[in-house]
Amino acid sequence: MIRNGRRRASVTAIAGASVLVLGLTACSSGGGEGDGDDAASSLRVWAGSQTPITANFNPFAPTVLHGALGPILEPLFFFNKLADEPADGMIGESYEFNEDGTVITIKIKPDLTWSDGEPLTAEDVAFTFSYEGNNPEGQGLVSAEATDDTTVVLTYASPQFTTEWQRMGGTWILPMHVWSEVDDFANFTNEEPVGSGPYVVDSVTSESYTLVANENFRDADVPAIKTVQYIAIDANQSAQDLLAAGELDWTGMFIPNPDSVTSNGQIDWVNTPQDPTVLYTCANADLGCTGEQTDVAVRQALNVAIDRSTIKEKAFVGLTGDISPTYALLPRDEKWVADAANEVSPQSADAAAAGEILEAAGYTKDADGFYGKDGTPIELDLTSVDGWTDYNDAAKLIAEQAAEAGIKVNPSTVQWQEFSDSRQTGQYELIMGGMVGTSVADPFQIYRDWVGGTATQSTSPVGEEVPAGRWNFSRYNNPTVDAAIAAAEGTNDEAAKMVAYATIQTEIVRDLPYIPLVINATQTFYNAKDFTGWPTEEDLYAFPPSWGSVAAGYILQHLKPAN
Repeated sequence: MIRNGRRRASVTAIAGASVLVLGLTACSSGGGEGDGDDAASSLRVWAGSQTPITANFNPFAPTVLHGALGPILEPLFFFNKLADEPADGMIGESYEFNEDGTVITIKIKPDLTWSDGEPLTAEDVAFTFSYEGNNPEGQGLVSAEATDDTTVVLTYASPQFTTEWQRMGGTWILPMHVWSEVDDFANFTNEEPVGSGPYVVDSVTSESYTLVANENFRDADVPAIKTVQYIAIDANQSAQDLLAAGELDWTGMFIPNPDSVTSNGQIDWVNTPQDPTVLYTCANADLGCTGEQTDVAVRQALNVAIDRSTIKEKAFVGLTGDISPTYALLPRDEKWVADAANEVSPQSADAAAAGEILEAAGYTKDADGFYGKDGTPIELDLTSVDGWTDYNDAAKLIAEQAAEAGIKVNPSTVQWQEFSDSRQTGQYELIMGGMVGTSVADPFQIYRDWVGGTATQSTSPVGEEVPAGRWNFSRYNNPTVDAAIAAAEGTNDEAAKMVAYATIQTEIVRDLPYIPLVINATQTFYNAKDFTGWPTEEDLYAFPPSWGSVAAGYILQHLKPAN
């Protein structure tokens, strides 16, 4: 997962959890004995470590609160990233491409209403796709036209088959009567959001924010859970203590000993490894990156110096999956791996191979056994977020393993906001972080958003933020990759797409703008005693963690009080 503050934080004293509970609003956790009917339809959630909470429900903001995406704002359709299956309509009812993929005709559901009571029509959808935040230069939108109240026709300059999820499942539909008045979309905090989802904002404090059922939601019987309280917790141990005490109902977090919270007979859990965990490298000196990691030889050497099997067992207690350097999710996407040699990253360290790579690039060892060039040793700063305990442990292991290969890596932790700012602006050397895994069985989304360069509007020079909706924090900019992304975007032919993917994979496996580590353990803990309708191993109808964006909103529509 990308850890956009939607992650756990540092281990602190258990007393911190007690203080936190006292600071919460009166909303009680679900269905506790003596809580009454109102409490039985209330849910307490930890969706991340953004503390203190600041009201920001702008989907274009890096610090947007989790409840904005899915519970309040929705895309047209829901795609289950855990399965290769058709999308489910939310605002949308159906869509189809024309023969060459340049036109998408969308039908939305009739008689829809925004949460403030205004009609939701095809004009809102057309406005959304034309809006600056969703349509940066290079997206190729020619026109977005509402031909009647429920029909929208999107016309593009090039085929859009491969952007199906982005357009249909990854674009938050905006109310035109609100956002047409917003000129500075990047800085608008949207404190009183109007949406189409099952919830609206009730209150926001520095400690929590509360959503309540949207009375104008399209399904009158949904949601059955009338109140959802998102709690500010900046400590992993505090969240774990609240789960064990029955004071927290839903969270996605890493707990190496799940029995510590499931033994109360209330909490259950599921693990769904989906998202790549990587080392972000600020890789591109031409766009302003500084540090020895801008040398591809250093990245290649570090890649083979890492003992992934040890990291999996010691930092992630065996809960992670093997990662492919192509970023195809295995086994779901195995058909898209062009070269079997690139199916899985090396699991053991090869210090000798790392040395050979560096020596071939002109590096030599100093008296302390560390490689350098022209009298300057390789010395890389590796940061992770304070309290992301598994990531912090992995960073320390990487530093130890790199040292065995003669590469000096200095691990340290920073607060979430510093982490977010540094990756957005490219002012870092190495970051222990995550990528957003693909929402459909196709790695195109990662290729365009994470390794696409300036030609795909996916990155920007150091000092400037990465464009909204893009994630190329490495500043990687490869014209060959960009051309292959464009070729893949323009075809619905699997053989032609595979040719394009083979090119992309050859380039990124060599260049390593992100050094792959593992497919992250995505543990979800949920109150199965007081609430029903959760995704389970038997029925993974949606990606289950509480920070899961549109999936979280989709899950909230399925939950019911057990009594």
